[in-house]
Amino acid sequence: MNSSNGNGKLSGAVVAVAGAGGPAGRATLIRLAEAGATVIAADADPARLAEAVDAARYAHGGATVTGDTVDLLDLNATKEWAARTEKEFGSVDGVVHLVGGWRGSTSFTETDLADWDFLEKLLIRTVQHTSLAFHDGLLRSDRGRYVLVSQSGAHKPVANNAAYNAGKAAAEAWTLALADSFRKAGGEDGPGAAAAILVIKALVHDAMRAERPTAKFAGFTDVKELAEAITSVWERPAPEVNGQRLWLTPQP
Repeated sequence: MNSSNGNGKLSGAVVAVAGAGGPAGRATLIRLAEAGATVIAADADPARLAEAVDAARYAHGGATVTGDTVDLLDLNATKEWAARTEKEFGSVDGVVHLVGGWRGSTSFTETDLADWDFLEKLLIRTVQHTSLAFHDGLLRSDRGRYVLVSQSGAHKPVANNAAYNAGKAAAEAWTLALADSFRKAGGEDGPGAAAAILVIKALVHDAMRAERPTAKFAGFTDVKELAEAITSVWERPAPEVNGQRLWLTPQP
């Protein structure tokens, strides 16, 4: 862990984490705090958010980790969160998008389009709002990064996951458009900020292993590995990661 001493690229960085209340969020908050970042966490669930923030603070006593209950489905509320964060902490150096959700079906024709309405909000609308709200702030940073976590089904959709796979594919396309905006803003010098996509098959964490001790979880990414991969996006130059899919599972 090359930046665990707080002297790496994340030392002093201000990073907003959307969807911070789940297991991946908890691992990410801890890892970012360990790397020396000031972490601004948001989640729709105040209780889960408070637990994740407390865990990160407990793991790294000197770290600044704060929690905000933000409705990321409200563009104005998301913009206010971005502006408030930059004003209070002086910069916004990163956004990690971990807002997720899953709905599936037994077959393609059994797909319930209500699932699409649900997933469109979680998987796409939250990406649209966070990227629009933080775009200018990330450009003002000397190390701005937007990190989306996606899933391999976006590249090889399957019959019973049509809504989920399509939602993830749309979120990736939106993030690549953000990357193109960063590229254009950088001009001849190349992008100063970067938008990158981390692609997984599925996530696993200690509680899942405890519940299913005989399960193999083949191809799954541990939430701690994901957190490490997220922090490593700052260790590479912006032009190297901007608009890139970084695969944490074999490409389909």
